[in-house]
Formats: sequence, structure tokens, C-alpha cells
Amino acid sequence: MWKKIMALAVLPALFLVGGCGSAKKDAAPAAKPANTTAAATGTSQGSLESLKGKKVLVAYFSYSGNTRKLAETVHNKVGGDMFEITTVKPYAAKYDDCVEYAKKEKADKGRPELKSKVANMQQYDVIFLGFPVWWYTLPMPVYTFLESYDLAGKTIVPFMTHGGGGEYNCFKDVANEAPKAKTLAGLCLPGGSVNNAGGDVDTWLKGLKF
Repeated sequence: MWKKIMALAVLPALFLVGGCGSAKKDAAPAAKPANTTAAATGTSQGSLESLKGKKVLVAYFSYSGNTRKLAETVHNKVGGDMFEITTVKPYAAKYDDCVEYAKKEKADKGRPELKSKVANMQQYDVIFLGFPVWWYTLPMPVYTFLESYDLAGKTIVPFMTHGGGGEYNCFKDVANEAPKAKTLAGLCLPGGSVNNAGGDVDTWLKGLKF
């Protein structure tokens, strides 16, 4: 309870510590032509019995690198393919600039154009979807991603990183964006913990019913 009160007390400072990320910043990626279709990469087998016989995709959006690291840990556990959600227009490498831009983008209900789409999305049964918390919700590129496919009948499993504010309504936002999919309980971890998240990921995965 004390942690929750403290988190609420410092919301203005936390916006994008749980938003554009925390601490270490990734270099902004170079833009590529839009509307390309890309096969997911990094295929592995995984060891989760409950996923055997299912085609798995681990898709993620990461600004600071924290969510990417968590996605890699999830991927090592569940196997399948990986796909990074990236935008045609890169976000500013300077944290404060990213904060302000993302705030406006949310207010405008922006749907930034993505560099590529998943090839043959219909083949996947389960989609693990990773992202940081940006202004108390999903980053706008993740909304674009969810709205780009017919996800009816698929299982979506969200996971996220934050800088102290927690998940807010992010899991509900995922479910609302994909109402014809089945959304399972998500994992929410502080960005600073991702390098040692294996145990948390194991516990989370064991509790899921696919």
C-alpha cells in the first residue's frame, strides 16, 4: 500500500520512467520504407509444455532497451518467433523530447506508421506482446500494431516494463483493442529489474492457462 501511495505521489516525474523508458537509452533506429512485410526472427523451441503444438510469436516495442531485454527472456522460455515493433519516424533519443512528443501523440490518439508488418500473422496461435508504459497506457505504436491485424481467436499475453507507476489500465487496454482475442494475465515489472527477471517470468508463465 505504501508503495502504491508513493507511486501516486510522484506521477509527474514517473510519466515516462515508465514511459519512454528508464536509465539507458537506445540509439534511435534509422528509418526504412514503410508498409514492408517482414518475417519474424529469432526462432527458438522453448520448453513450456502448455505451449507445445502452438505457434508462438513474441512481439515487442522498446525505447530504452528494457522491454527488449524482457522480451528476450520471455522468448527464451516460450520459444517461437520474435518481432520488434518499430516506427517509420524514430522517437527522439533525448528522453525529455520523447516524453513531450509521446504526450502529444497520446492526446491526438496518434497511430504512428510502422516500418514493417508480421508476415503471415494468421499462422500464430499465441502472441506475447511486450511494451513499456507510456503516459499510463500502451505506446501508440502498439495500438497501431494491434489494429493492423485480424486477431480473432488468438491468445494475447501482454508483458510490460514501468518506472515505478505500475500497469495502470494497460492490460485492459490490450483486451479492449483486441476484443475478439483471448487476453491472458499479464506480467508487469520495473524496468530496472529486467536483467534478473528469469524467476518472475517463470512464475508468471506457470500460472497461465493457454
